[in-house]
Amino acid sequence: MTSNRNSAHKSALHGERPRTRRRQPEKAVRTYAPGDLKNPALYINREMSWLSFNERVLAQARDARHPLLERVKFLAIVGSNLDEFFMIRVATTVKKLKAGLDDVGADGMSTDQQLTAMRERAYQMLADQATVWEDLRRQLAAEGLHFLDATAWTPAMREHFAERFRRDLGPTLTPLAFDPGHPFPFMSNRSRNFAVVVKHGGRTRFARVKIPDALPRFLPVPEHLASQSGQTFVFLEDVVRDNLRQLFPGIELKSAHLFRLIRDADLEVEQAEADDLLESVDRTLKQLRHGAPSLLQVETGMPARVLQILEENFEAGEGVVHRTDDRLGFSDWMQLMALHRPQLKDAPFSPRTRWATDEDPEAIFDELRYQDVLLHHPYDSFSAVSAFVRAAAKDPHVIAIKMTLYRIGQHSPLIDLLAEAAEAGKQVAVLVELKARFDERNNILWARRLEEAGVHVVYGWVDVKTHAKLCLVVRQEPDGVQRYVHTGTGNYNPDTAKVYTDLGLFTANPDIVADVAEVFNYLTGYSGQKDYRQLLVAPVALRGRLTGLIAREAEHAAAGRGGRMIVVTNAVTDDQMIRALYRASQAGVEIDIVARGICCLRPGIAGISDHIRVRSIVGRFLEHCRLYWFENGGEPDLYIGSADLMERNLDRRVETLCPVLDPALKTHLREVVIDAYLRDNERAWVLDAEGVYAPAVAGSPVLGAQRTLLEHYLKRD
Repeated sequence: MTSNRNSAHKSALHGERPRTRRRQPEKAVRTYAPGDLKNPALYINREMSWLSFNERVLAQARDARHPLLERVKFLAIVGSNLDEFFMIRVATTVKKLKAGLDDVGADGMSTDQQLTAMRERAYQMLADQATVWEDLRRQLAAEGLHFLDATAWTPAMREHFAERFRRDLGPTLTPLAFDPGHPFPFMSNRSRNFAVVVKHGGRTRFARVKIPDALPRFLPVPEHLASQSGQTFVFLEDVVRDNLRQLFPGIELKSAHLFRLIRDADLEVEQAEADDLLESVDRTLKQLRHGAPSLLQVETGMPARVLQILEENFEAGEGVVHRTDDRLGFSDWMQLMALHRPQLKDAPFSPRTRWATDEDPEAIFDELRYQDVLLHHPYDSFSAVSAFVRAAAKDPHVIAIKMTLYRIGQHSPLIDLLAEAAEAGKQVAVLVELKARFDERNNILWARRLEEAGVHVVYGWVDVKTHAKLCLVVRQEPDGVQRYVHTGTGNYNPDTAKVYTDLGLFTANPDIVADVAEVFNYLTGYSGQKDYRQLLVAPVALRGRLTGLIAREAEHAAAGRGGRMIVVTNAVTDDQMIRALYRASQAGVEIDIVARGICCLRPGIAGISDHIRVRSIVGRFLEHCRLYWFENGGEPDLYIGSADLMERNLDRRVETLCPVLDPALKTHLREVVIDAYLRDNERAWVLDAEGVYAPAVAGSPVLGAQRTLLEHYLKRD
């Protein structure tokens, strides 16, 4: 969407409502001292809130209003989320407990209490996702997609997969013995393995067979062997188990027991060892391959002796082992989205393309010189960002490009464009955040590629991540040097831009481009700058500026000018910011919070937060926007950017919030985008004071924010 700077389907979706956690019996009304805003009862535990979010995702897998394969997709997301929860949140809590750190949060829960609660609820969710899969499997069968357990194989199928194993699968497997002559084999994070018990030389021996990640989880049954119409699949682990004897010829195979290992994957770079940050991150990544186990899933029937060997060699502490008869590793179910069954998926749409990839650079910069341009992904294509960077790389009048890269993706066109610009003699400086979780290895490769092309690459600081999304282009024009900026809420990643909702702003506003230039000076050199013209910048001033804006709304409310705030964010966890919001509510400020994931604030408490409402939207796209609206007595301020209301974003990351100054763009964001979020009664969940989410009460008409926005953008010119 653009604006001149100089000018002022429910009826088709049938099925059950999403289920939520069963409400507890009515409790006595709690009372709180209005001044005691540090009372632990006013806060929801961070980890429990995250698990609530994942339960809302799992509810999408249950929701019959989604097409069937989309529900499978949500199931896979739940599995991936749980893996990350054990790799990071559980692992970190275990380390605190081992170190004797009783890190009591604002909610008052001790480290030990928190770990117990985390595991109990996460283990229940592991079981719940398996139950959901069985329900989905029955419904998929009705649509001609069949998934057979080994007990349902025919002799002909068994023979077919035995041959398939001999020809294709077996050669990729390597049995590794472990005994006094063979060390216990290394096992990678998230790997699925068989612990195999054999009889060799008159003695019981043990071996491990890893199932390679590169193999497909679901193997098709040839049509002539299937007893049902449609497509039939079997599970890779069943085929491997059924044919393990081929790997142990002449030896008695007594039993095989599947297990899955999840390790600590939380990257910690010691400041004292970080003279070369790239080498330090690289070294730490290698060490993480041997991270302590945070979850060991084993089949219920695994013998005690086999389990004991695993526990001893993994040094698995109490609570790490989880016995189950369910399938392991549901994140693999995302593979099913590759099936060509369009009737079982969301209808595709074509995002609007702002500029063609071969757009004349002169035309792009001419447009941006006189008007701001707003992008709203995925409704707007990421190709506009690529076109902007391509224009900067190819335009002979551009003399410098500066950019931050956090999660770049594996196939980003931006890397080649930045390299091309440097090779053409332009000054190109890029901050590559090496510590972007789970993208560390990828970012190291990109950083080295850019350095080889002559790009000046900066890695940031050891203890502060650079999360801001900024691209600055400096251009020599007839009347002097002109600067252009892109900033936004999402990563410079064309893949995630197809499924994440994010905002991006192009502007040549003199104050904003000057601020962005000074942020880059802060990132690449030595700068003690704390005051900026328009940007709110962390860690130097964002917390204080946001607190001041909240307090200003409280002053408006106290003076009878009707304080009003709207926050759209991923998470609300910072206790200081929560207390600022509580104080604003006490002053009479009306506050709406749309927090997709974690929210530690309790809304609706009389005398504390009775003017605060909290909702979460979980739907087809991953909500990723951050917007901060302050009514300001009729002269509203609106900011977009990279920062959530979390301690890490306010104090331990370089973040920016950028004001939207153009009146037309500001009106669009308030009256179209934010309004859709607040009116959603199709995909929204509402949080109550007890910390329980329930689906928003369906009204008439039924309105889904994402569906409404998709329709809006498809209709625009």
